[in-house]
Amino acid sequence: MAEEVVRYEQRDGIAVLHMDDGKANALSHSAIAELGAALERAAQEADALVWIGRPGRFSAGFDLSVMRSGGEAVGALVVAGAELFAQMLAHPKPIVAACSGHALAAGALALLASDRRIGTRGDFKIGLNEVAIGMTLPHFGVEMAQARLSKRHFARAVAQAEIYSPEAAVDAGYLDLSVAAEDLLETAVGEATRLSTLSGPAFAATKQRVFGDLAERVRRTAHEELGAS
Repeated sequence: MAEEVVRYEQRDGIAVLHMDDGKANALSHSAIAELGAALERAAQEADALVWIGRPGRFSAGFDLSVMRSGGEAVGALVVAGAELFAQMLAHPKPIVAACSGHALAAGALALLASDRRIGTRGDFKIGLNEVAIGMTLPHFGVEMAQARLSKRHFARAVAQAEIYSPEAAVDAGYLDLSVAAEDLLETAVGEATRLSTLSGPAFAATKQRVFGDLAERVRRTAHEELGAS
């Protein structure tokens, strides 16, 4: 049986999702399924949640072994990722991403799908590097970037595949704050705790108004573009 990639921890009403595959924290089918299940669990029993990656790696994006295989397998994985991002955008509880290192391609999209984003300072790369590696960013990725990134950085970040340091990623809109590595988890949990004091029903309803249409477009365009049923 495959070892679990996502460990679920409860901290006084805050669900902490520790993602660690021992490598690049790739978004494989199994990792996406585990994250989705953890999000569903948190919706039922937590007031807010934190997604933190392994030291030095938040997520390097979709599983390259699948992405290099071509054909229908690629579309199936990207659609699964789009469903995860839509789930995050529509999630009724606040989601804080604790970006513990590199966040590239789909890893950067996961930041854009989170409510608050706190990064680790250091020599790390954050951004949508698809164009630089010969891939076209899916329509849903463009829409997510347009909704969350600074207008000053949008074209550079998407069409020109500009990669940012954690500090520069704050200005671009991938992150809200960068902190020292030793402070990352506690800062993220503290931010999740602060957000959990908001009115839960009001937060969920307002978040739906802010991101509900985007979540639906992410799902729809992923299925339309990639031919998944």
